[in-house]
Amino acid sequence: MKNRLLLVAAFALWTTLAAGQAPANVTGKWIFTVETSAGGGMPTVTLKQDGEKLTGHYSSQTFGEVDLTGTLKGAAITFMFGADVQGTHLDVTYSGTVESKDSMKGKVNLGGLGEGTFTARKQS
Repeated sequence: MKNRLLLVAAFALWTTLAAGQAPANVTGKWIFTVETSAGGGMPTVTLKQDGEKLTGHYSSQTFGEVDLTGTLKGAAITFMFGADVQGTHLDVTYSGTVESKDSMKGKVNLGGLGEGTFTARKQS
């Protein structure tokens, strides 16, 4: 029984890799380029991946230093954090696609007060 389970797991991994869809690994430091109607910025995001679970840290001039949580399901990435800007609390959500081992792109929602787009490059 144990050998049969091992064989099934190996086959599943092989078919995933053969299809060119190896699981994305986003652990590391990323430099984002964000564009919104209110302007742009270049936050630094450090991510740690544990399976589909993401934790990390977001650093920018606009939102300061905040911790984040999120998920990575296949190539679909989502992470969010809460930030206070001039006395207003915003729930910020990034959602997008991991394009390659060192790039991603998508959209950012600024707590319903605005939206924008992002691209990101992995630094380490």
